[in-house]
Amino acid sequence: MKNPNPEGDPERLLTLADGVFAIAITLLVLDLSVPQGLSEGDYHRALRDQLPNLGAYAISLLVLAGFWRDHRTMFRTVRQVDAQVISLTVLGLGLAALLPFPTALISEYGDETVSVVVYSAVVAALGLVHLALATVLSRRPWLRGDAGPVRDERISAIDLGATVTVFLVTIPLALLIGAAAMWCWLVLVPVKVWTGSREGATG
Repeated sequence: MKNPNPEGDPERLLTLADGVFAIAITLLVLDLSVPQGLSEGDYHRALRDQLPNLGAYAISLLVLAGFWRDHRTMFRTVRQVDAQVISLTVLGLGLAALLPFPTALISEYGDETVSVVVYSAVVAALGLVHLALATVLSRRPWLRGDAGPVRDERISAIDLGATVTVFLVTIPLALLIGAAAMWCWLVLVPVKVWTGSREGATG
């Protein structure tokens, strides 16, 4: 197997990733606000109106936090990066930075099928990029030097694959039954619990 030319250590790439994920998470809260000068009744109504925004914020926070954790874990033993690793990372960061937009669609127009489709497509694309990045790193041990992978690569693949599959399946399902298709995202809860317990058992 031909070794590609390394382009340096991953520190600057990780710093960039941390910054992009932090900014994306910060942007999620911009839709959370209550106008000033409201009467008591309007104030309580305004709080109730924020519930969809809070729900969308919570979902996207969990999504971004999960992908950030996976990205940090993948790079924990990486000593060198090459052009393909850099390209995939930047592509993933671009999708992570985009997530506040479909989050706003879900919070403001959550009953619209298009909102669910757009959100699912962005998350699925981000998952596919992370899966591709994990595959590249696993097949290029020279980028890790003497260090072995931190995570069980099979469990990691199941974790990312389940995320991609659920959000991809949501797209045609939403076209069939509408915005209610987003409830299938709950399937990921037991999957994440199982993969987390497996990692803890092997860690």
